[in-house]
Amino acid sequence: MNKKAPRNQTITLNNEEKTKLLQEVISLNAPATSDTIKDRIINQDLFTCIDFLPDNFINLLIIDPPYNLSKQFAGNKFTRRSETEYLVWLNSWLPKIKRSLQPTASIYVCCDWQSSKAIQTVLENHFTIRNRITWEREKGRGAKTNWKNCSEDIWFCTMSNDYYFAVDAVKLKRKVVAPYRNTSGKPKDWQETTDGNYRLTHPSNLWTDISIPFWSMPENTEHPTQKPEKLIAKLILASSRPKDFIFDPFLGSGTTAVVAKKLGRHFSGIEIEPDYCAITIKRLKRATTDQTIQGYNNGCFWERNSLQEQKKCR
Repeated sequence: MNKKAPRNQTITLNNEEKTKLLQEVISLNAPATSDTIKDRIINQDLFTCIDFLPDNFINLLIIDPPYNLSKQFAGNKFTRRSETEYLVWLNSWLPKIKRSLQPTASIYVCCDWQSSKAIQTVLENHFTIRNRITWEREKGRGAKTNWKNCSEDIWFCTMSNDYYFAVDAVKLKRKVVAPYRNTSGKPKDWQETTDGNYRLTHPSNLWTDISIPFWSMPENTEHPTQKPEKLIAKLILASSRPKDFIFDPFLGSGTTAVVAKKLGRHFSGIEIEPDYCAITIKRLKRATTDQTIQGYNNGCFWERNSLQEQKKCR
């Protein structure tokens, strides 16, 4: 194994550590209760356990399915399909999860521009679509014959018109460059401090403040499509309350579970690859003593590359 650079914080496992951590995962072979899976990681193929999930236990469903791309996840390969075949695949599992959602539940589904159409088609048959978030993924390869692909989408849906959304929990703290004052000279919609002038802005469906995990960040893993903790934190804070149950059927390296734990929610998720399950358990153990989320400080989300400003306001 190559020695990591001093600042490389990518989470890795040796064989002994992996074996020990995997003792903490579970699998489902019979109908389960919410208490059975609460705060546990299910190491299993989704299709072998989906029928054993309990009814009406999910407050917030976060789905980051394999996009319709040829991709390898550890030893599991996902091959690009036709749009019709991808629609069939989506319909083979999404309707089955619906019975596990509470009537007031919210749903977020991640995708890229190529899979977005198919995912929208399936979602609108089962849920009420509220919005489509587009977020800037600033990493990625350049293209010589096309525009560089540096964004992804997240579809926001609900089960009904009765749902929870906490707008104040997900406001973005921005530095004010040209602040306005009212007629009395007081700040208008912004805060004047000795460390600078800031404004809390309402969240939009265009996110440009997300940093993709990379090697010097403690949340980074070797998963090829890992979502940032900051991104998942926005979804959880906006659409769930403390102690709500968050579920992710394609858990990957565990970001949804880790962020749910850091924010005081219950969680569970399904992941087929043992390596990623072990990494998730390791991240969850760290989250017991470290609840920090990069880019989220003092109850506010901050713009990208604003670490010095965040430190001043602590």
